[in-house]
Amino acid sequence: MTVQTRVGQGFDIHRFVDGPSDRVLVLGGVTFAGERALVGHSDADVIAHAVADALLGAAGLGDIGQHFPDTEPQWKNVDSLKLLEKVAAMLGEAGYEIGNVDCSVVCERPKLAPHREAMQQNLSKAAGAPVSVKGRRAEGLGALGREEGIACWAVAVIERKSS
Repeated sequence: MTVQTRVGQGFDIHRFVDGPSDRVLVLGGVTFAGERALVGHSDADVIAHAVADALLGAAGLGDIGQHFPDTEPQWKNVDSLKLLEKVAAMLGEAGYEIGNVDCSVVCERPKLAPHREAMQQNLSKAAGAPVSVKGRRAEGLGALGREEGIACWAVAVIERKSS
């Protein structure tokens, strides 16, 4: 039996909504009440988007924008965990098994540590494999340090087994 291991990286960034909004901040499927929301066509969950892109890239299946374009009304305000579930299913159909995904989220706020376990559980359930989340601050540097938005980097490992 031959095992083909592939690695993919994902990245997503969204800016915060300026002024009052009816949107809510969602990260890793967790709603952060009282925090500024992110601008996006879907729920703008940067962590779920980065995970999906890492998985798609590892499998050579394009990127999240190809499969869920922001020009399509059906993806408006969609729960990004649903998109991640669809991506995981696509990988399964292509013969891949997800090993794990590791994420680094860069933001000054909100504090992620109190919600890390819930985010990891939500993302792992949607992906069907372990997803870890680490929070990082930009230490006041650049747009992220000025609290203009949130970014996430993700790395995924997948395998395809063949006889």
